[in-house]
Amino acid sequence: MADPSPQSTTLSTSAPPPALQSPTSELTSPPPPCSVFPSLKGLNRPKLRVTSEFDSDSLLFFNKVSCKIFDNLAKLKLSFQNNTQREVSQPQVSFTSKYVSVLYDVEEKNAFVKSTVDVSPRLQLRALHNVKAQQGEIAMEANLAEPGYSLELSSPVPIGYPRATLKFPLGEVSVQEKEVEEEEKSKRIVSVNGILKRQAMNGVCSALYTDEELRLRYAYKDDALSFIPTISLPSNAVSFAFKRRFSPSDKLSYWYKFDSNMWSAVYKRTYGKDYKFKAGYDSDVRLGWASLWVGDEAGKVKTTPMKMKVQFMLQVPQDDIKTSVLMFRVKKRWDL
Repeated sequence: MADPSPQSTTLSTSAPPPALQSPTSELTSPPPPCSVFPSLKGLNRPKLRVTSEFDSDSLLFFNKVSCKIFDNLAKLKLSFQNNTQREVSQPQVSFTSKYVSVLYDVEEKNAFVKSTVDVSPRLQLRALHNVKAQQGEIAMEANLAEPGYSLELSSPVPIGYPRATLKFPLGEVSVQEKEVEEEEKSKRIVSVNGILKRQAMNGVCSALYTDEELRLRYAYKDDALSFIPTISLPSNAVSFAFKRRFSPSDKLSYWYKFDSNMWSAVYKRTYGKDYKFKAGYDSDVRLGWASLWVGDEAGKVKTTPMKMKVQFMLQVPQDDIKTSVLMFRVKKRWDL
């Protein structure tokens, strides 16, 4: 046990009691610890945005934590899921800026890197790389002299066939060489995909050609009525959509497919901006449903009251009403 007397060597090395200071000694006192790093005084902690969403059907929480860094020039985000037992899954970290974006999957130990560089006012280079698979794509897009016209050349790396895409005011057309298997032999063909749109008869006519299938669509829309017939060739599948707005807050939509006799209908009514009721039926899955949204369904959470959105949904199977299910989703945002 140490000697508690004043002659102890332990106490002899301790600091002497503070002496009275003169007015001049206050001016020469050591600076506070925070002044050792004067450059940190002006730094502010980035504002954190935390968003959490719970789905009662899957019993999962979908979480996101993000902040803007480098004077709002870049964004850092962490996303992950967790169940009711607090087990974390699918964690991902992303860094997003104007020229470079990186997405890292923690579980897969893989990163996706995307970069965009404006070489000149009319020339842009883009690159996408999957680190783990050692695959990616390089693209170059040049704006032509005429407004609305551009030419894009892209190619997979390290192996693949290049693709050329011409964009113009009425649509775009892509040309690419492909390999197809015919009678146990590989054959190279030229694949052409494209879409054309044009105003006609107070509506918009569009033609979409992809994978040797042509889809013709006409869309007429005014303040109270929408009519959209569609036909696919060579399958001759015909369908149409009909939408009727009875008032600014009431709308009825109906879809019918002639080849399968499948149909669906949805009625929607809004109460102001933050409340929406929807009910419908789908003959394909023989299911009736109704949902209530509290908060703007299509808007962002930050614009809703209390920065929160809630959805309640009731699903009623036609074949077994007793197995009806009531589900809900809650999404909340915090700014820290």
